[in-house]
Amino acid sequence: MPSPIQNPRLLLTSTRIPLYLSSKTPCTHRCFASLPSLSPQTLAPQSTTSSIPSIRESLLSGRKKAVEIAAEYLDRIRLTEPQLKSFIHLSDSVLKDALELDRKVENGEDVGPLAGVLVGVKDNLCTVDMPSTGGSRILDGYRPAFDATAVRKLREAGAIIAGKTNMDEFGMGSTTEGSGFHVTKNPWDTSRVPGGSSGGSAAAVSARQCVASLGSDTGGSVRQPASFCGVVGLKPTYGRVSRFGLMAYASSLDVVGVFGSSVIDTAIVLSAIAGHDRLDATSSSHEVPDYSSEMIALDQLNSKPLKGLKIGVIKETLGDGIEAGVVSSIKAASSHLEQLGSIVGEVSLSSFDLGLPAYYILASSEASSNLARYDSVRYGQQADADDLSLLYGDSRAKGLGHEVKMRILMGTYALSAGYYDAYYKRAQQVRTLVQKSFKDALDQYDILISPAAPSAAYKIGEKTNDPLAMYAGDIMTVNVNLAGLPSLVVPCGFVEGGASGLPVGLQMISSSFSEGKLLRVGHIFEQSLQGYNFVPPVLSEN
Repeated sequence: MPSPIQNPRLLLTSTRIPLYLSSKTPCTHRCFASLPSLSPQTLAPQSTTSSIPSIRESLLSGRKKAVEIAAEYLDRIRLTEPQLKSFIHLSDSVLKDALELDRKVENGEDVGPLAGVLVGVKDNLCTVDMPSTGGSRILDGYRPAFDATAVRKLREAGAIIAGKTNMDEFGMGSTTEGSGFHVTKNPWDTSRVPGGSSGGSAAAVSARQCVASLGSDTGGSVRQPASFCGVVGLKPTYGRVSRFGLMAYASSLDVVGVFGSSVIDTAIVLSAIAGHDRLDATSSSHEVPDYSSEMIALDQLNSKPLKGLKIGVIKETLGDGIEAGVVSSIKAASSHLEQLGSIVGEVSLSSFDLGLPAYYILASSEASSNLARYDSVRYGQQADADDLSLLYGDSRAKGLGHEVKMRILMGTYALSAGYYDAYYKRAQQVRTLVQKSFKDALDQYDILISPAAPSAAYKIGEKTNDPLAMYAGDIMTVNVNLAGLPSLVVPCGFVEGGASGLPVGLQMISSSFSEGKLLRVGHIFEQSLQGYNFVPPVLSEN
């Protein structure tokens, strides 16, 4: 019998995956129940070099068909998904879209810069052809009538949407354990969390289930999972990417971000989705460059490619409470940047420690307002009730998870009469201090660096009963959201843990709309970092 890859027609019947993946079955996805265990042959580590340019070149040259590329990724999803559970929904039109792309290539039509690239989309971004639940049971089965602008731009650029990735409910969490459907596992060690709230998007790219993915970042939800899963994660400047179609958590902080296995892949996706959108009043009209065209290949680098670049190591991020292995990795990364020609110094952000409490007051306050729309009257799951007030109360009580309810209550309290000035107003004043602190630092340095998280990925369940400890894990990232700045995380080393160590991410921060600078520096760092392979080990059934 021919393999599915050899026979595209066979693909349409043999690898078809249900649209909705129920979490009630033992392995989450019923179509995966009888799959064989994973083996080194089926899950051989893939190259960490950029995938998007090579995929496009292979399509246009005729060396490969889009349907063959799609089949390879679908096979990998079928083998890894029962263990990882990166997705909540998988698209049933992947192969159909790939066949249509092959038709366009054959006819010489323009196929876009992301032609044939499978992209995962976080489940709080609306998709017209798949349910969009925000990781919440209250929206179980909800189908939007439109695509989010970022998703629409992906499709226009030729990308194929692989499915909707798992997340903490409405983005409220740091582990993906807060999903209303199931817990996603880290590809480096399936006993550990992938981070959150965009844990499914990070795990999917790390396990090579898709080429790239979209996430959202309100307080670190792209950067922390990128660090935990050993992938590249980019939080753009606030307003750089349209938020239209992104389910709002905290509207003044939310940003659509990108995951990739390389900096170039991340840059190409950002170029495709960035830009002004008339449907989002907060989106910027700032010109969108071709970020990938500014990258320098390794063979073109001189011995000091970062000569003259001023880099500031944030002093407060390497002190007490930071895992020793993380501190060592960041110090080694700063030394490497110095060897590349940059001038590295230490900088203190006086308001750094104030950012975390201010963030949680502001984010919870905005969430209490934004989540009022989920009343189960217009859409979503409804509880059986004869009275309208009971319908509201019962539907929200049953549909919303514990963490979401807690943050709504916190935010409502902070906004209530008598407490507004003491909490919300003061948090806004702290936000202004954070912005000024970053501006002063970035007047002295081109880029600031820090860890992306105080530790590597921790065990599933380790912080479930200690929300304050979980919140403290966001201390490295929330200040960047308060300031609205861009930030890039690239893998920089390992700490002990798991079968082969756990990855650590280096966070780079720069001034507004300087994503190009971050990506160039990140690309040079990535190419010149020797002796590391950020492809997770072969997964096997326990």
